Amino acid sequence: MTYALLITVFVISTCGLVYELIAGTIASYLLGDSITQFSTVIGVYLFSMGVGSFLSKYIEKNIALTFVQVELLIGLIGGASATLLFLMFNHIDNFRILLYSLVSIIGILVGLEIPLLMRILQQRLVFKDLVSQIFTFDYVGALLASLLFPLLLVPYLGLMRTSFLFGLFNLGVALWTIHLFKEELPWRNTLRSTAIALIIVLVSGFAFSDRLMGFAEAATYQDSVIYSTTTPYQRIVLTGSSKDLRLFLNGNLQFSSRDEYRYHEALIHPAMASLNQPQDILVLGGGDGLAVREILKYPSVRSITLVDLDKAMTDLFKSQEVLTRLNQNSLNNEKVKVIIDDAFVWLRTTPQKFDFAVIDFPDPSNYSLGKLYSDTFYRALKKVLKPDGMVVVQSTSPFYAKNSFWCVDKTLASVGFHTTPYHAYVPAFGDWGYVLASLSPYKPAQQQNYPAGLRFVNSNTVAQMLCFAPDMLPTVTSINKLNNQSLVHLFESEWSEYVDAH
Repeated sequence: MTYALLITVFVISTCGLVYELIAGTIASYLLGDSITQFSTVIGVYLFSMGVGSFLSKYIEKNIALTFVQVELLIGLIGGASATLLFLMFNHIDNFRILLYSLVSIIGILVGLEIPLLMRILQQRLVFKDLVSQIFTFDYVGALLASLLFPLLLVPYLGLMRTSFLFGLFNLGVALWTIHLFKEELPWRNTLRSTAIALIIVLVSGFAFSDRLMGFAEAATYQDSVIYSTTTPYQRIVLTGSSKDLRLFLNGNLQFSSRDEYRYHEALIHPAMASLNQPQDILVLGGGDGLAVREILKYPSVRSITLVDLDKAMTDLFKSQEVLTRLNQNSLNNEKVKVIIDDAFVWLRTTPQKFDFAVIDFPDPSNYSLGKLYSDTFYRALKKVLKPDGMVVVQSTSPFYAKNSFWCVDKTLASVGFHTTPYHAYVPAFGDWGYVLASLSPYKPAQQQNYPAGLRFVNSNTVAQMLCFAPDMLPTVTSINKLNNQSLVHLFESEWSEYVDAH
């Protein structure tokens, strides 16, 4: 029985950490700023565990019975936590109250587990062996959870199924404990029946988790969800109607098929048309292939290297017919080489040189993305350019996030680039900003240098893009350095004000 109970420590510690990771991941998906969300979730969770450990001293009778009841509650609440959070996100005014309430309840229950088990085992082990073995199994379980979660659980099961699965493990512990203490436990038949009923509920949830996620996302997005998947890096959702196809990453709109041509033409052509026979092009991000589609309109291009972190993203836009029609099958073009890697790492090691680099990352809403807008990153970028090379960086909105926009401009200038900020109106986003960075001053192209057939960009619209209204003029702002990530703070504060106002 002693070893069976020690294995129980291993199982419950694994489950406890997984619930914590699920809550932190969902918070970062839905609320942004992953470091803040994970930090606050972990802090609340650990505090709640401390509360649970403190409360355990008031349990003086029927220790095994209380332990079984705790496992039943953790199995139910922890197992359903991901589903509840996703389903309720769009239906309550203050999502954080629900999030931290769930984290607190699960943390208190998890905090009760180890003290109760130690008291069950104290009659079977001497104190020094009890403490060493309990914490050994506890820490090994935590290690296993921390490895399984990003490598296997999220990519292959998703957050809902992972939550249901580990809830089942807690219910299994409850059944196992009932079996071990069948001669001592009161109401053992009722407890066993309760555990079996809850197992049926969680197994049903596991089996229908895709449908449950569909319900949650149907409430989140205006149009029907036609595709969704969770990768190790993000939640990818495509919505569609008869007139529009939209891509969302972690709930944030990336493009609308009705007007994405405005965004991508503005991203590519002001720089490309001004270059003299550009040949070798680098695209960082842009896994949808839409920027590559625009680059391929220049006959002089001989190679395009696209570096994206998420293989699921590039595979999707290489293979699905509705998406390859949109990007004109650009990612399957013989001139295009797709590299799956972290752009921050890859850029510092590549020996290649490029005429033009396109930086098409999502907005700097967290520190993982913020590093890709840092002066450290831009120094590395400068080294891979040919002498007459240029860079363009999508730089959020100069209207809704004015300080963030000018922070990108100032950070590029700080590493020695000549910067040319500009902006364009994209109906799905509003007024959107870009910064063109070059090793020599920028000269706009003549009309004859633009490819035929563009729907938005020409020499006249580029001239308009270079003009900023008084409410978008430069502000005094900081440089985004790797050790302070000031841009992330600016971005979060500016966009949260806009969202709160609407």
